[in-house]
Parts: sequence; structure tokens; C-alpha cells
Amino acid sequence: MTQPPASPAPGPSGAPENRETQETREASGAPVAPLHWKLVIDAVDPHAQADFWAAALGYTVEDNGPLVERLLGLGAVPADLTVEHRGRRAFRDLIAVRHPDDPYEEESGTGLGRRLLFQRVPEVKTVKNRLHLDLHPGEGRREEEVRRLERLGAKVLRHVREPAGSWCVMTDPEGNEYCVH
Repeated sequence: MTQPPASPAPGPSGAPENRETQETREASGAPVAPLHWKLVIDAVDPHAQADFWAAALGYTVEDNGPLVERLLGLGAVPADLTVEHRGRRAFRDLIAVRHPDDPYEEESGTGLGRRLLFQRVPEVKTVKNRLHLDLHPGEGRREEEVRRLERLGAKVLRHVREPAGSWCVMTDPEGNEYCVH
């Protein structure tokens, strides 16, 4: 008579771990904690992209002004690597947006939770995204949300209707695809 496979052992949260997680934990000898992360998006104009996505998601554009001013004062950052954005000094090539309810470092303005970081790159987007955001405005609100995003500068690529569901594929002002469900 064969025995059923053993249930996965509970992890630190009390939930069962899969075999791969158990093996990683056992191999390192240390608990594996969830990692903090941010999504980094290449942009020709990071500040315009940050403004668009802050408005699209209801997020806050991070204010790194006090940090930038401090670094300028120390001579750690040359002035030509900064710009004026929304009446404050900002890094020229990087800016992030964060969820308004998430914590952030008051000293630097850097978010500690859900964030999108836009970094300047010299080239425009040329191929399809390998990763994209899906926005979920709520039942019956898709068309209204698509119109709102169009007013912010987004464009509709196509409407998809499949047996698994329907959604609208859109692009942000720099051509990055995302979906509205």
C-alpha cells in the first residue's frame, strides 16, 4: 500500500511551503524573507511618465527635493543632474510614484511600498513589453476608466473579447502597453 505524499511543512507564516521554497530555506540555513521590490520602467521623459502614471493610478509622485538639495549642498551631485519638477529640485534621470497609503522615508521622500520608478534611457520603446500592468477599475467601470486614461494621454490599441474575459489594451504616452479589465 503506497503512502500519500507528505503535506508541505508550514513556513514562518504558518502557510505550507512548496518543495522549492523548503529546499532554498534548508540550503541557505537562513529564513527566506519576502523581498521589497519596485518596478523600474525605462522612459525618454521620466517626469512626464511619472505624472501620467500618478494620475492614472491615483499614486503620489515622490518628492525627493530635500534629498536632492542636501546632496547639492554637499557637492555630492552636480546641478546638471537635477531638474525643476513641480516646483522642487528632482533628479534629472529618475523619479518614482508610490501608493499614497504606503510608508516612505521622510528624509529622502523614497517610498517603501508599491512603487514604479521611471529611469531615463536614450532610446524610445521599439518592441512589445515583456511585462505589463493590468488595471482593474471595478465592475462596470472599464469604459469610463478608458475614457479617463485617454484624457491623460493614453491611447487605445484594441479591445479584446475572449471566452476567458474582455479587456482593453492601451498604451501610455511613451507607447508602453497595459490592460484595463
